[in-house]
Amino acid sequence: MQIHDLPYPDPGVPDARSGPRFLWWLFRNQLGGQLKSLAWGLLHFASVASLPFCVGVAVQAAVDRSGGRLALAGGLMALACVGNAVGDTFLHRSAVTNWITAAARVQQLLGRKAAVLGSVLTRRVAAGEVVAVSTGDVEKIGWFVEALSRFTAAAVTVVAVTVGLLVYQPALGVVVAAGLPVLALAVLPLLPKATRRADVQREKAGRATELASDTVAGLRVLRGIGGEDLFLDRYRRASQEVRHAAVRSARMWSLIAAVQVLLPGLLLITVVWYGVQLARDGRIAVGELVTVYSSVMLLTYPLRHFEEIAMAYSFSRPSARRAARVLSLERATDTAGTRAAETPAGDLYDPETGLCAPSGLLTAVVCGDPDAAGRLSERLGGHAAQEGTSVLLGGVPLDELPLDSARTAVLVQDKDPVLLSGTLGQLLDVPASGAVDPRAALEAAQCQDVLAALVQGSLGAEDPMDARITERGRSLSGGQRQRLALARSLVTDPEVLVLDEPTSAVDSHTEARIAQGLRGLRSGRTTVVFTSSPLLLDRADRVVFLHEGTVVAVGGHRELVRTEPRYRAVVTRETEEETASAAGLRADGPGTDMVPHGLEELEELEEIEETA
Repeated sequence: MQIHDLPYPDPGVPDARSGPRFLWWLFRNQLGGQLKSLAWGLLHFASVASLPFCVGVAVQAAVDRSGGRLALAGGLMALACVGNAVGDTFLHRSAVTNWITAAARVQQLLGRKAAVLGSVLTRRVAAGEVVAVSTGDVEKIGWFVEALSRFTAAAVTVVAVTVGLLVYQPALGVVVAAGLPVLALAVLPLLPKATRRADVQREKAGRATELASDTVAGLRVLRGIGGEDLFLDRYRRASQEVRHAAVRSARMWSLIAAVQVLLPGLLLITVVWYGVQLARDGRIAVGELVTVYSSVMLLTYPLRHFEEIAMAYSFSRPSARRAARVLSLERATDTAGTRAAETPAGDLYDPETGLCAPSGLLTAVVCGDPDAAGRLSERLGGHAAQEGTSVLLGGVPLDELPLDSARTAVLVQDKDPVLLSGTLGQLLDVPASGAVDPRAALEAAQCQDVLAALVQGSLGAEDPMDARITERGRSLSGGQRQRLALARSLVTDPEVLVLDEPTSAVDSHTEARIAQGLRGLRSGRTTVVFTSSPLLLDRADRVVFLHEGTVVAVGGHRELVRTEPRYRAVVTRETEEETASAAGLRADGPGTDMVPHGLEELEELEEIEETA
């Protein structure tokens, strides 16, 4: 796999049982690239390791005044330099390719997992951790995969040079053979502590980043309540903790680097001292001493890769563990799509709660628990957070359909939809049936003032479709973001549209117009709205009331306000005392079943509708 061939047609099925198993799976899936990098690495390191031999031959030839051997040494040195240059160039190229392709594979796997799990992902793993895995952790994992082949080439070279020195000059070769393992393993006792300090630094940095993100996201609210300075002080303290942790971590890694410099220097001094003694005794020639000295000096270069692989593994192991944790998550009701791909139509029915949304109608669902409503809306779209009976669409279990077919049939808009940065035209450029014009969707969602604000805030944008939306729509109010998200959902025009509190951030008059526009644009299509807004409820074809996870009443909004006390308590915000009083009034005799609080709510509803 080359960089220009990315992305992978299929990134594969990862072994996510543990971090090391995931790293090994990545290595096996890039075996071709690893072998190529190993071959170029061997050429590079072998060329570097042969230079001392060439120098030794040249020095001895000069001592012996042999022009032929001097010319031979020069030719060998030139050949070694060419091999060094070619090997280093293509080693770097292949190693970087391995790094980028490994990182790209992990990012594709994470993207695929996020697409499969949907909103369930952030219920199981913090959103900040998912972002950290897909950015910083991906790079660390790619670093280890890339460094592994270079380390292998360096290790093979070190062993080969050591064996060569034992054969070439046994007396000095024994010293080198005894010292090199010490150099390679000396840093291992320091790595656990260095890794722990690095983990603490990453943890504190993650907390500081999360705090900064929360502060920026809620800056408008913080300024309104005067809490801006408080959160800034918290971030200052968090950033100072990150700085202290980084300094502690840097001290340990600098100690490791110092050991890697000190011990090779001591070995070199030992070899020179002992070699001089042997040369004085006439046991070795000058050229042999120069060869051994140069070999030991150049061996410090491949030995650095022992330190690098130790650092790469120390950093990548927790990163791989976090990535494996995310990749090991599965959909609670994933049956791998046993049915053929199709887009079913008909009534939407949930056997677990008894909720039924007839085909072609606008069904409003009232649930006293907002969290329960959110879980139910996810289950209706095939994103169940826990195992249970599958939702049926036209009698077809959604969990038995391929995931793309199920999501084509049912679109779920949660209560906190995300707007991606870009132009308005790009925001509304979503997979759609083509039956709904974007401008009609914007009008139904009452986005006229949003369009004006976007045009005013975008220089040179005369057409609202060319106006730019900032990251997550931060320049817009909550109600404006909510209406743009609703327009995007309406453009998609799915067979079934599930909306969770789509108008919770807009005023009552705008809400009344949205209710009218939603009903008109979705005429003949199945729409399910989770809401407690009387304005939306009154526009629905039927209202379903859930209590403790079960359907307990079905009817019109005005009918349920009069006949179902628990329903009335949810939509009119009645207190327990008012509910008890209403029950007492009904028990007093006929003609008292109309509760004054309910009457006031209905009269207010009619007044708002007339104004809208």
